[in-house]
Amino acid sequence: MNDETYTPDEIAKLFKISKHTVYELVKRGELQAFKVGNKMRIDKSEVERFKNLDSPTGKNEQLLSIQIAGSHDFLIEHLIKYVTKQADFLSIQPTYIGSLEGLMMLYRGSSDVAAIHLLDPSSGEYNLPFIKLFFVHEPLTVLRLASREQGFIIAKGNPKEIKNFHDLTRKNITFVNRQKGSGTRFLLDSSLANEKIDPSSIKGYENEEWNHLSIASYISRGIADVGLGIRSAAEQLDLDFIPVTNEQFDLVLRWNKKNEMALQHLLDVIQLTSFKESISSLKGYNTQEFGKIIHEKK
Repeated sequence: MNDETYTPDEIAKLFKISKHTVYELVKRGELQAFKVGNKMRIDKSEVERFKNLDSPTGKNEQLLSIQIAGSHDFLIEHLIKYVTKQADFLSIQPTYIGSLEGLMMLYRGSSDVAAIHLLDPSSGEYNLPFIKLFFVHEPLTVLRLASREQGFIIAKGNPKEIKNFHDLTRKNITFVNRQKGSGTRFLLDSSLANEKIDPSSIKGYENEEWNHLSIASYISRGIADVGLGIRSAAEQLDLDFIPVTNEQFDLVLRWNKKNEMALQHLLDVIQLTSFKESISSLKGYNTQEFGKIIHEKK
């Protein structure tokens, strides 16, 4: 970096944003640039002016804040850590209340993003049937984060020889459940209905926990024999796992004038930075479609 001008790469590092965002700021006229040959440069005085602007990127301004509500997932935890470390102008506030309630909070305008994995039993499709039902006119972007493995979390070595949903009704099996409104609970209840299993025949069906790690902890401590959850939670506590299905975990972004810049920065982080590489070691996820826009309504 020299004393007189900055390149777009240097601006991106200085403000901890993507180079794409720098070009967007220039395109919108918020940051003045000039060209030397075919290369873009930003004058030092312009950088100082931009720093002191009443702008979300300026250091004198409060953080851009995004409210995410919905399902608990380790990808969301990693996203928050990544943003905190790499983009200090952006803040993500999560509320882990389950997929359905997260979608309803977005519908009511109480959040900016919903994190969901909701199975529609009639179509067998995840997320989009619910999104299209609730949101008819609102500007939306639905972003695929990953497909993830859901299944039975069990003790190491599977001492109770659990194989399928019917085994949950055995008298020597204690189950631990997720709360009503969670995507995992949707999957469980739909599967029980398909197998014609009465929930009241499952010991522990009424015992509810609020995230996958809590389910795994019940199994690890011997309080329960089995729970439905994601492979990543089982791996973290060195438990065994029996796959049941692969499900789509998506982010639903609802745009408005107040959150437009914050949501654009979030998209930049997901699509244009090294965040994908930072989660590559997490087991139980398929990130082949990571960052893909699967539905959009302007």
